[in-house]
Amino acid sequence: MIKIKITLLILAILITISGHSQDIKKALLKDLKDEIAEKVYPNIDGIVVELGDEIILEEYFNGFEKDSLHDTRSSFKSITSLLTGIAIDKKLVSLDDKLSHFFPELKNKEKSNITVQHLLEMRSGLNCEEFYGIGPECENDMWETNDWIAYCLGVDVKGLPGLNWSYSSNDPMLMGEIVARASGMTIMDFAKKNLFKPLGIKNYKWTISPKGRGMTAGSFYMKPIDMLKISGLVSNKGKWKGNQIVSEEWIEKSTNCEIDLDFSFTRYSKMKNAKYESAKYGFYWYREHLQFDEIKTDVLFASGNGGQYMMLLSDYNAKVVFTGSNYGNWRGKLPFEILLKYIIPIIENENGK
Repeated sequence: MIKIKITLLILAILITISGHSQDIKKALLKDLKDEIAEKVYPNIDGIVVELGDEIILEEYFNGFEKDSLHDTRSSFKSITSLLTGIAIDKKLVSLDDKLSHFFPELKNKEKSNITVQHLLEMRSGLNCEEFYGIGPECENDMWETNDWIAYCLGVDVKGLPGLNWSYSSNDPMLMGEIVARASGMTIMDFAKKNLFKPLGIKNYKWTISPKGRGMTAGSFYMKPIDMLKISGLVSNKGKWKGNQIVSEEWIEKSTNCEIDLDFSFTRYSKMKNAKYESAKYGFYWYREHLQFDEIKTDVLFASGNGGQYMMLLSDYNAKVVFTGSNYGNWRGKLPFEILLKYIIPIIENENGK
């Protein structure tokens, strides 16, 4: 009888704690939704959070719904990194391969020595810069041409390959074409066969060039819940439902992120009282250390103009997806404030911290 009473008491305590935990989550979520509605956080279109294998938050705004396709913008570059990894796993491509190996039409000796690794690190030395407002923004000019790949190959050289990081859509466009030429498939077919179909990603839309090449630097439309699958694949070291889609070695190498950018996403969110540290770059992936109040953690993420993020918080075994429409302005970084003020506290509450 005493054991039964003790068990019932423990159960009552657990129920009380669980109820309190849900109250905290509801309060945090209500505050967040109120601030989104009041335009404190304008143009946030979707937030999906997965803790372990359970989706604990899924909210859509501004007319977007669960099955709405959203422009991923440059966060798709991180998917291009995965496609490159698959091609390397299949020994179709190597990091040391030079542009001349895939583009025999390329006659410029300086450009011919640019390697696959240079492209993945955005250290090709080609004269494009879309990050600091310095320019030239090659992507805008590329859109005006009939042959996007010919345009990318024709960009002037401004420095030695491997020397300096320079954000550019030029490099991932060339990377996508390399995977296509090496595999003998369109990048659309290669991605469908080797990544999207294995992950059960069926509903999406490519942006296609006038010459029929898929845009591998951005402007790919997919559902946030499918963006979460990409995060899950990376979190699981390249494995999905027991199948190794891309090697663990590639996941580790591509997300190592050792290139210092002298740029903080948290700082650009204009968040008060957060400690800023420079983000670092890998193979089309970013990593930044986050610090706010008692929170100290790293986030690995894919980033796209307007507020498109696929985030991995390994300390919490959590994945977070944001979609948004804050194109071309600092508000595209607001998800970092939301992450620190609301999402991580909700995750910690779920974990009982």
